[in-house]
Amino acid sequence: MTTPDLDQAPPVQHDRRLTLRTWAVLVLKALVGAIAIQPYALALARPIVPPGAPPLSVLLVASVVQTTLLVGIAAAIGLWLGPRVGLGAPDLRGWLAGDASARRRFFASLPLAAALGAASGIVIVVLDAFVFARSTEAAAATLLAPQPEVWQGLLASVYGGIDEEILLRLGLMTLLVWLGARLTRADGQPGRGVMWTANILAALLFGLGHLPATAALVPLTSIVVVRAIVLNGLAGLVFGWLYWRRGILTAMASHFCADLVLHVLTPLLVSPR
Repeated sequence: MTTPDLDQAPPVQHDRRLTLRTWAVLVLKALVGAIAIQPYALALARPIVPPGAPPLSVLLVASVVQTTLLVGIAAAIGLWLGPRVGLGAPDLRGWLAGDASARRRFFASLPLAAALGAASGIVIVVLDAFVFARSTEAAAATLLAPQPEVWQGLLASVYGGIDEEILLRLGLMTLLVWLGARLTRADGQPGRGVMWTANILAALLFGLGHLPATAALVPLTSIVVVRAIVLNGLAGLVFGWLYWRRGILTAMASHFCADLVLHVLTPLLVSPR
């Protein structure tokens, strides 16, 4: 006859193994994304390596390693704190555990993810062309800058969908929700106010995170900063809502679709190759 303690031990061990497996899958996906972004980044602005500095290949490897480490930390935070506030990666955990319903829910969410992602990309293009292009040189500078090939934009979309979602949603947004729950002393699941506050803050930081790339093209004036926050922040709100309501995999799919519009479809339509 088994004791209650022995009956409970296997599920705990299995849960830890599943958490580690989920983390490893996320980090592996992030490594793929960190490698995929390199051709796009080099096409936009090839870095100048000063004399005596490590060769470009070493710098690229260091960039990939740094990104993967940061994403690994963010994934660990999300998987550790997420279950306490109703977030994390239960969709991916279920998939890896062999739960067929988890896969069905994800595939059922794909049409919504694709529609919202594509709509977000279209809104960004329209706002940039008809609102910000009239008041900032950022859009014009982007057109004058070296244009990556479509295949490079496709690879960059992989990075956006995977790495940025792990960093901004699974990592940062989860941490903000957990902090908000602690500050408001919420019992059980955090309220909508906490969720939306965390989503907005993560979206703002998502927009600010795109400023270094913009700064390589134009001076960072106030309107340029507003442009980065608005264009990227609006999409970030959509991805954050999907993460909250449908899971991290759906948010990744939506972000990937948005980047396809921005980095693949738009270049094809604007300057056919």
